[in-house]
Amino acid sequence: MAATPSSLQRLHLIAIGGSIMHNLALALHKSGAHVTGSDDEIFEPAKGRLAKAELLPAAEGWFPEKVTADLDAVIVGMHARADNPELLRAQELGLRVYSFPEFIYEASKDKQRVVIGGSHGKTSITSLILHVLRYHGRKFDYAVGAQLEGFDLMVQLTDDAPIIIIEGDEYLSSPIDRRPKFHLYQHHIGVISGISWDHINVFPTEEIYREQFKIFADMTPKAGTLIYDRDDEQVQLVTVPSSPDVAYVGYGPHEHVIRDGKTYLLNKKDEEVPVQVFGEHNLRNISAAKEVCKCLGIKGKDFYEALGSFKGAARRLELVREGAGSVVYKDFAHAPSKLKATATSFKKQFPQRKLVACLELHTFSSLNPAFLPQYAHTFDAPDVAVVYFNPHVLEHKRLPALPPEAVQQAFQRPDLRVFTDSRELAAFLHAQDWHEANLLMMSSGTFDGLDLAELAEKVVR
Repeated sequence: MAATPSSLQRLHLIAIGGSIMHNLALALHKSGAHVTGSDDEIFEPAKGRLAKAELLPAAEGWFPEKVTADLDAVIVGMHARADNPELLRAQELGLRVYSFPEFIYEASKDKQRVVIGGSHGKTSITSLILHVLRYHGRKFDYAVGAQLEGFDLMVQLTDDAPIIIIEGDEYLSSPIDRRPKFHLYQHHIGVISGISWDHINVFPTEEIYREQFKIFADMTPKAGTLIYDRDDEQVQLVTVPSSPDVAYVGYGPHEHVIRDGKTYLLNKKDEEVPVQVFGEHNLRNISAAKEVCKCLGIKGKDFYEALGSFKGAARRLELVREGAGSVVYKDFAHAPSKLKATATSFKKQFPQRKLVACLELHTFSSLNPAFLPQYAHTFDAPDVAVVYFNPHVLEHKRLPALPPEAVQQAFQRPDLRVFTDSRELAAFLHAQDWHEANLLMMSSGTFDGLDLAELAEKVVR
């Protein structure tokens, strides 16, 4: 039967169309719970997946009449507002209202909880751990923020899995619960992969942002384990060993060699283990995942055996097209630390080739004039650096106009090319000389529908 508590079998999801929320809906439906939901906008792939499971709302919008007294609970996503009519109705009826993280905790109270936190790398680390556990036939539940190869859903909740692996987002839990998500999971094993100020709209100063990770670190229980990037200065400030009953485990980049654009890990016997991911940030992610897997009883040789078939999380340095003298990759990187790590590692992986890298400014933080200086010198590695943003996104987010020269100044790169029209961006990229050159496209958006497959055909011949 369902992995949810037996008292929670009739559930209504407010903002069911969200990336993680629709996956939760599908997971609950799969486990046997009766699931309904609402949203004011639902896009693909959520729309098609919900329709296939017969969970797609008949109409978009909010309908308080859907929230009835016979519901066991309501789960509210971040897309909803505090004055959402369905949420107000649930509160009026005195129903139990959960945020996503609260519900995941409720469904996994009897499991060992592993929570992967950090400003960057958490999706990749979580994906690595899931891949290794699955490779070796271990039973586990999970909640992760990206679609993974070989996994139908981004959420799995079962009765018999003894552990759950959770990607621990530091963003707010719900419109009525302003606590960061990763504070609510109550981890037994915690990871902090790195700290770099983000979500300026919620955490207005770097100190407030860092404090959220300090709280997470201090929540590590007796006999628990905190695994952290020992070289990250911000992480060092929050992971000072403060409890004799907690195991503190620091990690760095895994030992490796790079030959002909390929990365090989070195194990304890100095044997070379080929991997399909690259870059110092991914080498750190591998080290973090290895430490977690060690805590879960996976031996080193078994970890490396599984690692060989790991292709990476979706949109995290994902190969689009490869040829003899060029490659095209896309990546989710958009925050300053992610941008610098990805661009630098890409150039190191292919040092003899020209690197053309393009970043789309798409998030509230990245488009905020107060935050833009954080990008200074983070885009120095590419030979040709390009930034794109859509002025209409600024209007939608109620941010002031952003002159291209202000972007150049913030990045501290005078030759930075800035585009605000995707057609002009496409023309510029098509016009480049792609002999012995690579293309890296980085965004949490889509460059306003730019045809990356067509562009990749032009680059890779």
